[in-house]
Formats: sequence, structure tokens, C-alpha cells
Amino acid sequence: MRLDSALAFASISEIGKLYRRRKLSPVELTQFLLDRIGRLNPRLNAYLTLNPQNALKDAAAAESVLCGKSRQKSGRDLGPLHGIPISLKDNLYTAGLRTTGGSGFLRDFLPLEDAAVVTSLKNSGAILLGKTNLHEFAYGVTSNNPHFGPVHNPWDLDRIPGGSSGGSAAALAAGLCYGSIGTDTGGSIRIPASLCGVVGLKPGLGRVGADGAIPLSPTLDFVGPMARTVADAALLFEAISAQEAKKRRPRASGLSSSRRSHLRIGIPKHFFLDVVSPEIQQTFESSLVTLKKLGAKLKEVSLPYLKETEHAGNQIAWAEATHYHQQAGWYPLHAADYGEDVRSRLEMGQKVSALEYLRALDLREKFIAGFHLALLENEVDALVTPTTPIAAPLIGEENISIAGKDHSTRALLLRLNRPANLGGIPAISVPCGLTPAGLPSGLQFLTGVNGEPLLLDLAARFEQAHPLNARPDLSALE
Repeated sequence: MRLDSALAFASISEIGKLYRRRKLSPVELTQFLLDRIGRLNPRLNAYLTLNPQNALKDAAAAESVLCGKSRQKSGRDLGPLHGIPISLKDNLYTAGLRTTGGSGFLRDFLPLEDAAVVTSLKNSGAILLGKTNLHEFAYGVTSNNPHFGPVHNPWDLDRIPGGSSGGSAAALAAGLCYGSIGTDTGGSIRIPASLCGVVGLKPGLGRVGADGAIPLSPTLDFVGPMARTVADAALLFEAISAQEAKKRRPRASGLSSSRRSHLRIGIPKHFFLDVVSPEIQQTFESSLVTLKKLGAKLKEVSLPYLKETEHAGNQIAWAEATHYHQQAGWYPLHAADYGEDVRSRLEMGQKVSALEYLRALDLREKFIAGFHLALLENEVDALVTPTTPIAAPLIGEENISIAGKDHSTRALLLRLNRPANLGGIPAISVPCGLTPAGLPSGLQFLTGVNGEPLLLDLAARFEQAHPLNARPDLSALE
């Protein structure tokens, strides 16, 4: 078949059908994407490392199984991800393929083993195209990397894609892979998903193993899927979920098979909508109209400890990040080799007292209990909020004015995402429209522990009723 740009934006299931009908070859598709990356990535800077030799080798193996002319195929069909080209955030260990963590002094680091999620993806037959750019050590929200250069947002190359999984989101939005795996400590999957118009799922506690991911804050770190559709994110989540999590969840296509006819969705009264730009408020209100049309019952709810989550999250992240970098022997030995923003946060981590850290952990426990109690008492299945209170800022834009008041760009992007990390609860960002400037905005759903199937089902229904129906203009990348 003719390989054109439309194919680069196909869904995982569509690609799988083409394979199994022998209308498309995994080798042809993998080479097509590698060529596309070669053309578009120099200006986008989404990929740091490509894996062409192994990718084409794995594609040939998938082709012999999925597209073989003989009925005596040379292997077993491994399922919906078999032969699907994906990417990985470059803080996930890949044996024999460099893992920089976005840092200068790990530029040539070659892990001996794969991260747990990488092993799971390989067992599912996915094809690794390469490793994506990120904020240094995943310790920021812009993906403005001082060692490898900034990632550019495909919707506007002068703007950030968000971070820290910015390279993954940019690659997806530009049609340079069919799925990616990111990490999320304060919104690092959901923020770039929102700013780049893709889907990002932050799983809950214990749902996806983080072994082999360079830690930022072990208490707050989560590994999760990013994709262009909810169904694709569900397939990736199914592949990387811990075995115990899989036992507790319906299988099938990765989406829940049991749909509630009348979902009850809570809208937080405070905090989440206190500081939101007018254009994001508009897309949020439009999304609520769609949810009502879907039959959802909306109810305002109050959540305890929300204002305290920022301080508690900071104390935990600062202390744990500095502790890990000290344990690894990197800090302060390589202090001069860190970007200024990351180095300053590591310095802040040295100042967190044991008492402050323990108080933050106590607050975390109270917030977890209070969140689940609020869902129960208000009889709501999930909460809905904007994912970010602003659309993608310009690269280097450190402050944003909302209602005549200046706010730190970093604080704004983290603001609505931190609570899910502190609470260890699942959250998903799904595109919900474009601003008047043509920039994507995201809608966030949150729910209680083990609630990923409900989130995926709810997000899929919303996506179907409220599609983005737009792609970035990539002509500037050619």
C-alpha cells in the first residue's frame, strides 16, 4: 500500500489489521517511520537516540509471523502490539542502547538490563524506534534540555511541549511513533499530553512497575503510557501492567467491558478552577456540556488538603531526588554538570529536614484517605478538571499572567497534576479542544485506586463524543 503521512497517524488497531490482512509490512512501516523521523526530528528534537538496526530486525521477525505467506508461520502472534513501532522516554533503561536521563554526564551510559516495562513491551512484540528527549533527569516541566537542546511543540515550534516527557508527546503529535512510555512525578505524562494534544495515563500505585526507570522521587514516581487515542493508551497499559494488576482488571481490548449507564462525575469546588486562563476555562466548560450529553451526572465536591499538596509534594520530591543523586554518586560530584534549574532543586533538597519530610508523608496519608472518602460520601465515580490551567507557553517564558496576576509557568503546569501523584491515584489526560490560538488543551479525569478501567472507559466515551479532529501543521519541519 502507499505509505503517506495519513498512515503515520493511524491507530494501533488499524495498523494491526493491515498487517494481518497482508496489506502492510512491519519492515516497510518501520523504515517509513525511521525515514520520517530523519526528516522531521532535526527541528522537532523529540528523539535523542534511534535504534534502526534492532528496530528493522524486530520488524522482520514480526513480519514473518504476521504477514507470512505460508500457514506455517515462524512464531506466535503476540497480540495487538506485535510489530507496532513505539518510542520510550530516555530515563528508562534499555540494554545496550544508551540511556542518558537527559543529562550530559550520562551521555554514553549503556545499561546492562532493560527496565521492567521495556521487557513487557518486548514480550508484546512492540518495536522500539528510539529514545525520546526529556527535561534533564525528568526534573522539570518544559523539556528545555540544556545538554541536548529543547524539544519543540509540533503545534507551534516556538512553544514547549511540556515535560518532562516532552519528547514522547511531541513524537506522537508529529506522527513519529504509535505509542510511547513516559514517567510522571508531578504531571510529567499528563502535562505534555495536554500541551501536545495526545492522551496520557498516570496509573495508580502498584499498577506498573518502575524498576529500571531512573528515579526522581520514588514515592511520587509513576510509569505510564502515552498515545494518540484512549484505545491505544489502553493497549499499552495492558502490556506494561504488573501481573497482579492484570488479575484485577477485565482484559479484552484494554478498555473496560462493563459500562455504567449513568456515570457520576465530581467537579472540585476549590483549587482546580481557582487559577485558570480564560481559553482553558472555555474548553473545560465545553467539555462539561459534552459529558452531560453523554448522560453523566455532574456534582460539585469538596476535597480536603488540596492547598497543602503543593508544599507536601515539594518536600518529598526535593528530599528524595537529592538523596537518590547522592546515592548514585552524581551529586555533588557532578554539580557543575547539571543544568542550572535541576542543580538548584538538588540544592533545595539538601535543606529539607527529616521532620519536614515526615510531615509531608503524614499529609500524603491524610490526603489519600480524604480523597477516597470524598468520592464515597459524594457518591461520585471520578473527578473532572482541566489538565493544565494554560496552553503551551513559549520556550523560555518563565511567567504567565492570569487575571492580571503573574504566575510561575512551572508552578502553573504542575498545579493541577501534583495531587494525583501525592495520592497515588490514577489520572488520565485526553484532548478536549483547541484554544483560539490553535493550541491543544487537555481534560483530566481522576478516580480512586485500581480505577484505571473506569478512567479509560470514561475517557474513550468522551473522546468519541468530543474528538479533537485536528493535527499540527508540520510543514515547518520539512
